[in-house]
This record gives sequence, structure tokens and C-alpha cells, in this order.
Amino acid sequence: MKDLGAAKQILGIRIIRERKERKLWLSQEYYIKRVLQRFQMENANAVSTPPSTPFKLSVKHNPSNEAEKAYMNRVPYASAVGSLMYAMVCTRPDIAHVVGTVSQFLSNLGREHWNAVKWILRYLHGTIDMKLCFGGDKPNLVGYLDSDIVGDIDSKKSTSGYLINFAEGVVAWKSRLQRCVALSTTEAKFIAITDACKELLWLKKFLQELGFRQDNYSLLVDSQSVIHLGKNPIFHSTSKHNDVRYHWICHALDAKLLALDKVHTDDNGADMMTKALPRRKFEVCCEIVGLAVISS
Repeated sequence: MKDLGAAKQILGIRIIRERKERKLWLSQEYYIKRVLQRFQMENANAVSTPPSTPFKLSVKHNPSNEAEKAYMNRVPYASAVGSLMYAMVCTRPDIAHVVGTVSQFLSNLGREHWNAVKWILRYLHGTIDMKLCFGGDKPNLVGYLDSDIVGDIDSKKSTSGYLINFAEGVVAWKSRLQRCVALSTTEAKFIAITDACKELLWLKKFLQELGFRQDNYSLLVDSQSVIHLGKNPIFHSTSKHNDVRYHWICHALDAKLLALDKVHTDDNGADMMTKALPRRKFEVCCEIVGLAVISS
């Protein structure tokens, strides 16, 4: 065996350290460059945000005639979405929501779906220097949770999203459609709590095995009604239809495994995991999770 020193790159992820400032950055700049070249987007006009309201995708955008179907069959849609997924899974939570949306149309895609994928590539082109940053003297594990309501036009299902931060950078994230149709904003967010809670508790136990402990483990949500519902496991007339498995969070709260705390919606970084945002709010979310454009 040979000691090669501190790791500098692994699986296309570049690791940059600044020991004096106690900072660490993860970057996929070179990987993204290769993706842009592969799909001939390296000279495309860059944009500063992912697809927003105009790209509300639906099965209604599927090809309507044989000529359009033949054209779309030649489009490398699945390859592009797969390449975007790898960047999203490793270092780019900022594209998790839009990549999850475009991945729903792999089997029957239309021009609008392909335009959305190209917009994501243009966004990566404009933010190719963006890196995931970790640092801080007092690392703290904290979660952010959010959901939309009827975000999917076709199925009427809502989208759950969460972020788990540690050392001022995000270490776990997810954006996915819920398995059932929520009847209210409170129910949609209450459903989303379960996945976020399980992920936070897993990371809590993992860090405790490494010798790291903190006084309180918080899951932040921007809905006071959800917090009250989580702390009170009684089946109210307005919530008795919720699936029993979602009430697991009530037992976790009773056991003091974690706490549900209120965060202002302007400071909820998980918003970008569930919906399209204005540019300023999107930049705030990126700052919360530790994403920053830093030249190296």
C-alpha cells in the first residue's frame, strides 16, 4: 500500500481544502464541462436560475403527430437527464426539483420537455464555478423541510423536499412526488416530514458513532399548523384521514429524538426543492445550503 496523501478527486468530484480557514469545497466543474460538450451546449447562452414558471411540464406536451414523434426519438433526452442526475446527486441540490420533474417524461417526451433539459444545461453553464462549501468552527446538524401543494399538473400530487445541513453545507437532500394526493398544504407538509425525519435521525446516529453530539436536533418547517399537528397525535376531524404511518413522527417527537421548529418561509432553504422560485429567493436558498460561485 502507498499513501497518496489527502484525496483531491473522486468519481468526478474535485475536493479543495483551505486548512487555514477550515474550509472544504466540492466541485464538479470538469464533469459539467464534459456534459456540456457532449450535448453541444458549451457555447449556449448561460442563465442564472433553473427553469421556472414557463416550464410547467405536463403529458399534454407529448408529441401530437408522427413527425414530431420521429424528431423526438432522435433527441438524446434520457442520456442528458442521466448526466444531470449524477451532478444533482453529488454536489448540485439546486437542480434537484427540475431534474426530478424532467425525469418523469423519459418514455414519452415532447419539445417542451427537451427545452427544459436544455435550460438546465444552460443554467449549469452559467454556474459552472458553483461549489458546495463546508466549514465553520461549530458544526451543527439541522434539517429544512418543505412541500408544495398539487405541484404535478397531471397526477395532482404534491412534491416533498428536504435538506440536511452539517458544518454549514448540505449533506443530504431529496425532492420527489408524494405517493398520495394531499388535500391541504398542512397535510402535504405533514406527509413530507416522515422522510426528512428518518434521514435526520440516521445522520444523528452516524455522527454520534463518530463522537459528535449536540444538545438539540431540529427539523425546521415554515408551517405552525404542521408543528402543532406533529406534537399532538390525536386524530382531529380535519386530519383523521391521514395514513397512520405518517403519525410515526408523533412518536419520534414524544421520545425527544428531534424537535420540530418554526422557520420563516424566507429562510427555508428547502423551498428550492419543491417549486420554481424568484431569482433572489433562489439565491438565498443556495446560500443556506452552502452553494457558492467561487473561482479556483
